[in-house]
Amino acid sequence: MTTYAVTGASGPFGHHAVTSLIEAGVPASDIVALVRTPSKVQDLADQGVQVRVADYSDAATLPDALAGVDTLLLVSGSEVGQRVAQHTNVIDAAKTAGVSRIVYTSAPRADTTELALAPEHKATEEALRASGVAFTILRNSWYVENYLGQVEQYRATGEIVGAAGDGLVSGAPRADFAEAAAAALVQSGHENAVYELGGAPAFTMTDLAAALSTATGTTIVYRDVTPDELVATLEGVGLDSGTAGFVTALDVATKRGDLFTDSGDLQRLLGRESTPLADAIAAALK
Repeated sequence: MTTYAVTGASGPFGHHAVTSLIEAGVPASDIVALVRTPSKVQDLADQGVQVRVADYSDAATLPDALAGVDTLLLVSGSEVGQRVAQHTNVIDAAKTAGVSRIVYTSAPRADTTELALAPEHKATEEALRASGVAFTILRNSWYVENYLGQVEQYRATGEIVGAAGDGLVSGAPRADFAEAAAAALVQSGHENAVYELGGAPAFTMTDLAAALSTATGTTIVYRDVTPDELVATLEGVGLDSGTAGFVTALDVATKRGDLFTDSGDLQRLLGRESTPLADAIAAALK
């Protein structure tokens, strides 16, 4: 019997990963959902999943939470600036608990990219390698859902304003990446492997606007501007300068190709094609 644990199981990615394990035939009783607030995963507990309290920032909670775990999915934390310390806490506790392999959700080409989000992922990858615990690194490209939080604004203005040019994004819905993570957990042969995961076909922001137009029944176009113009636009709608600069840097990274991969690793882990953009958008907007 192998026991699998998923950190951040109350979040969208972690929850998808747990349900994917169940759908893959793993008995719920062999799955541990690690969360800060157990009440948020009552649905998993009702299915027989073990729910344990674990807080990335509270190292004292981690040894008991990881007791008896064989394979761990470490879902990267959301607190930018604190993630290296938090992830290292989990890695150290996993090693102490005797976890045999850690699967980690990283960023595209984390060791070489200029992507602003990458340094903490690169440092976590280095901590994994130094730990001596077997690992599998999943370098996830962009979730389609990342673009859908402002759909009503796009509909109201009829446009997406950005500085991404014709940069390609190997995006896929979060559920695809989580399903791939579950596959990497249960399958053999992924020890000390690094995978670049991305959806196919890749899309541009113009493609995104066209897909949103179809899904919403509202004409939406993509308007490309310079990075300086985008910063000014974002500040004009109320974003502080730091956030505006960060969002713009992500667009510049997209234009540079930092969110594109043609590796095919996601599709191989899934054992199928990734979900097309139009289908992902339609499902998310239901």
